[in-house]
Amino acid sequence: MEIKFYADPAHGWGEVPVSLIKELGIADKISHYSYMRGEMAYLEEDCDLSVFLMALEAKGVKPQFVEIHTNNDSPVRRYQSFKLSN
Repeated sequence: MEIKFYADPAHGWGEVPVSLIKELGIADKISHYSYMRGEMAYLEEDCDLSVFLMALEAKGVKPQFVEIHTNNDSPVRRYQSFKLSN
């Protein structure tokens, strides 16, 4: 599995499918510091991405990261906060 990691000078987010977050049963553990756009979630690097990676590791999956860096504010900051409706 490949995870795009979007980073700007202050922070970073891993792009993962919302459907995979649901499948792993961790949606309730993702904070509002992460973002969503369409069917993709952008998990903040400090806590939420770690929760996701631990859930993947428990399934025996080791992702590869591809970093996308900008020296300006990342567009991710303008996406909606992560929230799934029931």
